Amino acid sequence: MIYKIRVILDTKEDVFRDIEIKEKQTLFTLYKGIMSAFSLQGEELASFYASDEEWSQGKEIPLEDMSDEGEDETMADFYIKEAFAQIGDRMIFVYDYLAMWTFYVELIAIEEKPAVLNYPLTVYRYGSMPLKAPKREMDVIDLEEDELDFDDDASLDDLQIEDDMDMDDL
Repeated sequence: MIYKIRVILDTKEDVFRDIEIKEKQTLFTLYKGIMSAFSLQGEELASFYASDEEWSQGKEIPLEDMSDEGEDETMADFYIKEAFAQIGDRMIFVYDYLAMWTFYVELIAIEEKPAVLNYPLTVYRYGSMPLKAPKREMDVIDLEEDELDFDDDASLDDLQIEDDMDMDDL
């Protein structure tokens, strides 16, 4: 089976690519396809995130395992048919955590046809890729406001320090 996946850049202008990929290829292969389709360098960290109809960000599937034990799942551990079980399934893809290139990824078709070329394959391009990542709106917390509930009467004298603590234990 060949899966057709639409990858939409989160920007004001319409910029998207349709990518075909085999069901037994992995999210890592899709990552490489997105890099190629959008002419990204592929030298930065990236992650896929499970998503729903509202494009809510769910479980992270990173490019590389960053755990100390080296036992976390990565893009290479998920087949396309697992990540996209049915038409309409969605994921969010973030590339370069500093620039925050953000893409919406959705399965738009599953076709039973013979594989003719090397996959992933960009089959449709729409819009021009900007030179810089679109600026992201971020919520800023005003620390001057009383949003954080601190006791105004608290002081260093209120800290409880155990008398029997030995400095050698630190």
